[in-house]
Amino acid sequence: MTDNHLKRQRIISFVAIASTITACSIAPGTSPQLGLNQPVSKSHTPQVQNHPVKGQINAQLSPSAKVENPTFAVPAKFQGKTVYQVHPRNNEKVIALSIDDGPWPKTTLQMLDILKQNDVKATFFWVGQALQANPDLAKREVAEGYAIGNHTWHHWYRRMDQATAKSEIDRTSDLIYKTTGVKTALFRPPGGFLNNGLAAYAKSQKDAVIMWSLTSADTDPHAKPQAFVNNVLKGAKPGSIVLMHDGGGDRRRTVEALPQIISGLKQQGYRFVTIPELLKMGQ
Repeated sequence: MTDNHLKRQRIISFVAIASTITACSIAPGTSPQLGLNQPVSKSHTPQVQNHPVKGQINAQLSPSAKVENPTFAVPAKFQGKTVYQVHPRNNEKVIALSIDDGPWPKTTLQMLDILKQNDVKATFFWVGQALQANPDLAKREVAEGYAIGNHTWHHWYRRMDQATAKSEIDRTSDLIYKTTGVKTALFRPPGGFLNNGLAAYAKSQKDAVIMWSLTSADTDPHAKPQAFVNNVLKGAKPGSIVLMHDGGGDRRRTVEALPQIISGLKQQGYRFVTIPELLKMGQ
């Protein structure tokens, strides 16, 4: 009787777990309207509203894979400072890919797959509106070990008073924590604008204002993907922070360029690190 009882309990437990997993699957949101949203080719990943995409996202998150609320703090020497690149000890050939404006349907998913296949960790700077629309993508990024930064709520460039700047940053920080449990002291001002009130507020909170030393120039509407590759490979230096985008518009060309950027940097002897890792390596 005891053995039969145990077998029945195991069967009941299995069914309950399976039911819970099914019930917890949430369809990803759609992309926010930031003025640059364009359709992505149907030859790429299926549309985010379709269940196959939901499956691809959730397949990465097993029920037992629980991330313990990561905190992306910065060393004291970088708190309240503007950082363009870091000079690593012994001039070690390390480089940090930073990816802005997501999470974004299709392209974020495609870039995550490429990064995972190549065992590369990057740092994503999230826009609050995009995070609100695509929480499952954000959860996948955190679960897979990518670093996260704050890129404001609206991605505005204009000058702001302190109350507006505070709202742009704090509202996004609050949603990052509510959605993923992440706390981050990494901030990137939209467009790299340092004098519109945002950077000043971030510095007052002892965040590091993370800029970049090398851009792929993937927002150039006329450039071919190979130009993005060439920009990065020709300009790479130890401690470089590379600017790329997964959201804010049609990023198919960035997706196309990413594998070549990764392979080219590896051929040059570079090792990929997140921005928090890079800051810890700073002299």
